[in-house]
Amino acid sequence: MEAKKVLEILQRRFPNEPEYLQAVEEVLNSIEEEYNNHPEFERYNLIERLCIPDRVYEFRVNWMDDSGKIQTNMGYRIQHNNAIGPYKGGIRFHSSVNLSILKFLAFEQPFKNSLTTLPMGGGKGGSDFSPRGKSDAEVMRFCQAFVLELGRHIGPNIDVPAGDIGVGGREVGYMFGMYKKLTREFTGTFTGKGMEFGGSLLRPEATGYGAVYFLQEMLKTKGDSVKGKKVAVSGAGNVAQYAMKKILELGGTPITCSDSNGYIYDPDGIDMEKWEYIMLLKNGYRARISKYLEKYPNAKYVEGAKPWGEKCDIAMPCATQNELNGEQAAQLVANGCIAVCEGANMPCTPEAIKVFQDAKILYSPGKASNAGGVSVSGLEMSQNSERLSWTAEDVDNRLHTIMETIHANCVKYGTEADGYVNYVKGANVAGFMKVASAMMAQGI
Repeated sequence: MEAKKVLEILQRRFPNEPEYLQAVEEVLNSIEEEYNNHPEFERYNLIERLCIPDRVYEFRVNWMDDSGKIQTNMGYRIQHNNAIGPYKGGIRFHSSVNLSILKFLAFEQPFKNSLTTLPMGGGKGGSDFSPRGKSDAEVMRFCQAFVLELGRHIGPNIDVPAGDIGVGGREVGYMFGMYKKLTREFTGTFTGKGMEFGGSLLRPEATGYGAVYFLQEMLKTKGDSVKGKKVAVSGAGNVAQYAMKKILELGGTPITCSDSNGYIYDPDGIDMEKWEYIMLLKNGYRARISKYLEKYPNAKYVEGAKPWGEKCDIAMPCATQNELNGEQAAQLVANGCIAVCEGANMPCTPEAIKVFQDAKILYSPGKASNAGGVSVSGLEMSQNSERLSWTAEDVDNRLHTIMETIHANCVKYGTEADGYVNYVKGANVAGFMKVASAMMAQGI
């Protein structure tokens, strides 16, 4: 397999899908050597089959706003690969959603899920509908209209969606309720559900906690830890919130937080009291992060910018794709940053990744370090199948073990001759080999 030739084929077929092509290129370049050690893969055209989704559902969603006007949005579900289990992946509601972004996320998902050791395939879905500024009733009507179409394509042994950007417990609850009504059955078809109806403890915390557990494992390879470190975090949603909490619990200090309008930098650090205020702002008031300064005026707010110019020991991009570019990466390195741990999906551009790897600092891709969310989603599926609810301690222990296992596999496949761990290569090869082996065993 020549990665360049495969990319040329995909570029001709999908010329208007830059995020998808970017994700494919990163994976192909890192697995090319290992792939070519297995000539049987080439005979079965495995790489092209892995790059192209099994199927893509694209549909219109009509819903009524509070003024009685009918609105129209696009809905999507990409079922990418189910070689090792039912399709599994989040649903994203955001104005930026398009087919390219969802295909990139769906392409990454089977590799991420295979790293968790749990039997889950990969998929992704969403809509260009944004819950921001909508009433609860409007969000409910949209979610119900979305599931009217999506419902026929999913099921507990077919495809199990979860939340993502713009889709939290409220949205999952509305979608699950409509799905239950349509199918007349109570199954674990959605994860991220409320605790009252089949959800798992620690699911909201899982992605952020898991990312910090992975960060701890990375730092251990250098005989170091999170304790005493200043951490620049982007985002103010679910992942960023609980990454900050776990950093605090482990003795580190978050110093930044952001949303789509800008970022705050608190030179005194964000302690537990300030973290609780951020939780209130974002989850209670649904306010912008700039409101933080009303209570803590010693902080600064920078509108329309990312926090990567602030001096920190560790960077955790937890917002969205391509939020950290090559120039910002160089600034982080120049400022003494020793580790970058992705909490979001593909938040670092290829240029940024090259800067980090050339500088030989610790860098982990999202498919490894943010796999905690889908891991606990998998654990929620297990609990639903057994009609049981595990304790928070039990779930946390399992999450910790999963993140340690993912890290060990990255080290196994990604350690280079000079001892530097290329976590991108390690994660991609480890995830790819499991999916590829399953596909080979199951034929065409």
